[in-house]
Amino acid sequence: MSDILSQDEIDRLLKQLSSGELDVENIEEKKEKQIKNYDFARPAKFSKEHLRTLEIIFEHYGRLLSANLPVYLRKSVQVEVMSSEAVTYSEFSNALSNPVLLGIVNFAPLSGSIIIEMANNIGYSIVDRMLGGIGTPLDKVREFSEIELLIIERIYNVCVELLIEPWSSVHELTPRLERIETNSQYAQIISPTEMIALLTLNIKIGDVEGLINICLPYMTLEDVMDKLNTKYWYSSLQDKDEKVYTDTVEALISKAPMPIKAVLGNSSISVNDFIGLQLGDIIRLDTKVNEELNIFVGNLRKFTALPGASGDNYAVRITSVIREEQ
Repeated sequence: MSDILSQDEIDRLLKQLSSGELDVENIEEKKEKQIKNYDFARPAKFSKEHLRTLEIIFEHYGRLLSANLPVYLRKSVQVEVMSSEAVTYSEFSNALSNPVLLGIVNFAPLSGSIIIEMANNIGYSIVDRMLGGIGTPLDKVREFSEIELLIIERIYNVCVELLIEPWSSVHELTPRLERIETNSQYAQIISPTEMIALLTLNIKIGDVEGLINICLPYMTLEDVMDKLNTKYWYSSLQDKDEKVYTDTVEALISKAPMPIKAVLGNSSISVNDFIGLQLGDIIRLDTKVNEELNIFVGNLRKFTALPGASGDNYAVRITSVIREEQ
């Protein structure tokens, strides 16, 4: 029997029950056990909810990369999350080619490390940009020199520092780049059968496009797995004291310097008259002595005032506030 009955089937059942052709006690719903296959070689440690939350975290991370990397590379940078999946570490490491750029990042205070893998063409482009080039990658793949790795390490450190803010709603981190490996065999940070969450980001530096793969082992995230769900994510955002946030913003804005200028008047003269100006010459303005002056805050006309003095300094006295509708 299907879960949902059509109207004809309902009418037929009611007719059979009323006529006695069908006894209610004889109606037994078949309960079949649903069997779900479980692969012990690939235990399901990351749910879809976990992966979706990780995507949200790294979407924020991508926006930070897009905003901060242009300062160092002097070129537009665009980053977006392409995919997230749960795989074994052996599947990730076997797909790596040599040479490869693998940043081993200590994910303190969480136990263990994560790996940030950067495409070779992105690495070559970064080196070229940092050395004053146009950012063109090499046509032929080769090993990275020690000097090139030191240049790339600087960008890696920037990328690692930017991990702190997106993860702040889950856990306060102090990540640190331990080393950069160019051979995947020297980056066996966990057992090959250990499950990992693999986040793939697409990065575009000018016209050069490549991938960044971020390997997050389950053993590293195990202590915060309960927090990797969207319900916790949004509730933690709502639990923040909005008043404290507002007060902080207001305090910062109140310390911002505001340029204010009082305009005595305006005048137009010819270039010839301007060239011939001498000490003692008089320039006639378009305002009278007893007229109010316009006071500008930045480029916005905000007040009118009368000129005067305060001690040994010139001053103005506010006479009216100009509203937006004026």
